[in-house]
Amino acid sequence: MGKPKIPSGTRDLVEARANGKCEYCKAMVQFSPHPFTIDHIIPPSKEGTESPENLAYACFGCNRCKHDKTTAVDPFTQQEAKLFDPRNQNWNDHFIWDAISFTKILGLTPTGRATVHALQLNRPALIRMRKELIEVNRHPPKD
Repeated sequence: MGKPKIPSGTRDLVEARANGKCEYCKAMVQFSPHPFTIDHIIPPSKEGTESPENLAYACFGCNRCKHDKTTAVDPFTQQEAKLFDPRNQNWNDHFIWDAISFTKILGLTPTGRATVHALQLNRPALIRMRKELIEVNRHPPKD
């Protein structure tokens, strides 16, 4: 048996709430070569629900890297930390753009650093896309 399909109304709500951006890496759906997905912040395998409060809009790469993780090791402290939860946390409290090129996401907190590392928020393709979007004044994205 496959996993349950998220109702279209719920999917529409999650997409609209994200304003066209991955809630983890801030990639914009309009520039993505892959369809975006609906991510379970807490996966069903760990008792997560299909409710909008447990769903995030994610690019294919972030969703693939996150898989069923809810925690990861903070590379700075080597301690386990919860991954970023876009429903209950503010992106700007945990991440910033690097001050030189604005193409890399830096983690400010254990959650931010663990999320950058686990979801590979600075994948080479994302860095290239961010550089190209800077050239046309579309990066960093406005919240």
